[in-house]
Amino acid sequence: MIGWTMPDVHRDTKPIGEIAWHLGVGTALLAVMACRIAWRATHQPPPHNLPNAMRAISALTHGALYMLLLAVPLLGWINASSRAWAVKLGGLVALPSLSTVGSSLGHAMGDVHSALAWALLVLIGLHITAALYHRFVLRDGALQRMMP
Repeated sequence: MIGWTMPDVHRDTKPIGEIAWHLGVGTALLAVMACRIAWRATHQPPPHNLPNAMRAISALTHGALYMLLLAVPLLGWINASSRAWAVKLGGLVALPSLSTVGSSLGHAMGDVHSALAWALLVLIGLHITAALYHRFVLRDGALQRMMP
């Protein structure tokens, strides 16, 4: 969401202000997702009694959320690296460049980053809608299962 409030990024844009904040939030998101993936790999969710179609949709949606929550910041990092912007975790730990400075592929990944951010926003909206549907229409306990 921060990306939509940032100024336009041009060839000579410096990573200050909202852009620096955007980079910081992106690296924090990657760190949180790494922790979430580690947690999910070692902890199984409680069983649920969803119909097979809903179970399949749920698995697909969660897979897409994980993929986008990793891909969007990684693509932003690739783009930042192509602009010679320092990417730091917590503003302290410098992360390695993921593309060479001036890389046309790295610059193109900025456009993909933006498009996938929109897809992520739509998917988050659908996920929230589905959670509310389970809570208020189906009343099947799925929302409570998500929030231990």
